[in-house]
Amino acid sequence: MNDVIPRSRYALVVGSGCALAGVLLSGCGGEKDPDAGTNGVGRLAPDRIEAKTRAAAESAKSVRMAGTVVSQGKRFRLDMRLKEGGGVGQVSSGGSTFELLKVGKDLFLKADGDFYRGHKNGAGGAAGGKGDAAAKLEGKYVKVPSEDPSYKKLSGFTDLKVLLDGFFVLDGELAEGDHGTVNGRRTVALTADGGRGGTVEVALEGEPYPLRYSRAGGAGTLELSDYNKDFELKAPDAKHIVDYGEQISGSGQPGQ
Repeated sequence: MNDVIPRSRYALVVGSGCALAGVLLSGCGGEKDPDAGTNGVGRLAPDRIEAKTRAAAESAKSVRMAGTVVSQGKRFRLDMRLKEGGGVGQVSSGGSTFELLKVGKDLFLKADGDFYRGHKNGAGGAAGGKGDAAAKLEGKYVKVPSEDPSYKKLSGFTDLKVLLDGFFVLDGELAEGDHGTVNGRRTVALTADGGRGGTVEVALEGEPYPLRYSRAGGAGTLELSDYNKDFELKAPDAKHIVDYGEQISGSGQPGQ
């Protein structure tokens, strides 16, 4: 005679199985809840997600911003650390690379020779095209005068508020996108106009910081990290600073 499991015991076994599965699933036979154990932002309406992540970014005391940006027809690769008192980092464009350091209102530029040679109206042109000035300035810091037209353009790369205002643009109807991860942190995507108007991936762990921003029209992607991690901002020693003598022009304008 076959053994028969009493109905009460069968119900207990099935119930225990559902309880165990509930650790990973929202219910027995259900799907995993992508917002379980998160800060709850993923359960909000899209406009509330945008408000939360924008407020979180604006409240941050420092951030690292790295990625590519297309601005005024030029492609920039940047890796900047930013805070209220200025910023420091590296920008590459058109085959040349330059470092920027802003301490308070003082802006310093350090570039390779190709950068200066590529600016006909700048220091490279001051040597009659022979590259003498470029060789002198290569690897040195130059202090950019505040009245120089390039001051505003270059300092925009070192200004946390300018970069956030210029890059954090979502144009079009907002919608919640897919859940994913950025550098190991769980995220929810917020899209504008189906992604054509930009996409921001928002942290679901801790503060709802924007962790990755894809600009509209394929105009670059930036990752934001190291929120509230302080870093030193210090002007270079005087012996490492030289006067470039003429204006630097054509350096581009970030965020537009």
